[in-house]
Amino acid sequence: MSYRGSVYQKALNTLEKRRERAEAQANAKFMQISEKIPQLESIQKELAAIGLSISKLFFYDGDNGAEFERLKRKSLELQNKKKELLVKNGFDENSLTVKYTCPICCDTGYVNNRICKCHRQLLLEAQRGELEKAAPLGKCTFETFDLNYYPAGAGENAVSPRLRAEKIYEYCRQYAATLGAHAKNLLLFGGTGLGKTHLSLAIANVAVNRGLSVIFGTCQNILSDLENEKFGRAVKRYDEEGVLYCDLLIIDDLGTEFQSSYTTACLYNIINTRLLTSKPTVINTNCEFAQLEGLYGERVTSRLAGEYDFQTLEGSDIRYLRK
Repeated sequence: MSYRGSVYQKALNTLEKRRERAEAQANAKFMQISEKIPQLESIQKELAAIGLSISKLFFYDGDNGAEFERLKRKSLELQNKKKELLVKNGFDENSLTVKYTCPICCDTGYVNNRICKCHRQLLLEAQRGELEKAAPLGKCTFETFDLNYYPAGAGENAVSPRLRAEKIYEYCRQYAATLGAHAKNLLLFGGTGLGKTHLSLAIANVAVNRGLSVIFGTCQNILSDLENEKFGRAVKRYDEEGVLYCDLLIIDDLGTEFQSSYTTACLYNIINTRLLTSKPTVINTNCEFAQLEGLYGERVTSRLAGEYDFQTLEGSDIRYLRK
């Protein structure tokens, strides 16, 4: 799991806001109740002083076990006294307990130096939010992929476009279910509007739900951002580290970007680096393989031919059929 910095930061910001809100509410509750039970303020100060003393013990050499146990007993006595005062005055004994959103990690995101399940969920939601800025992720799932738009009759090579689409659909479902390090790479061919992007985003949906880091973007947008990053200009969404090392990269519309020596070299670096680091990539294109050879040359296409599974969708533009 290697999320982009923006995803981690968004999750951490949410955790921080949760902590601040819970502690502010607890403080307001304490101020309200302490007006009726003045003794609580002195107890709270004593508990704070004990906490500070305990923390200092960790920085001193020598055997501090006895002092640590004494402070623990004193703290427990004060906490019990606080509860007794609350109950005696008609309050629940837990009235002053901080009500964190996640009681397991107290909204820190970690338990015993391991990431808490609430933190994992926030990362997943932040990752999904990042992807939805670039594509309709929620609408493009395996469940919403409709095979009825593909002709059932024989098409090119006497093969039914629907039968071909069914096989590619099942391939993509299996691909998503088993996706991980050292997974295969996938190149989806086909004309405009045949469902390549939909299937790619369906794979992305499964990958995100499995906790994998995913980047999706058109080839034009990805390469444009990487060029801007290289020359110190503002980057909109994609950075080199994320593109090269995310768990799954999806490049949409290969071949429609502005062509230059830089874009070809950059594309080669992306494909080659991800192959060397065993990071799976899904690429969609309206071009035929011969066209790709003409656009990018042998260095790029030889890697596609040798390291990618090719799947080709056939039929009519689904966008027109939906009207």
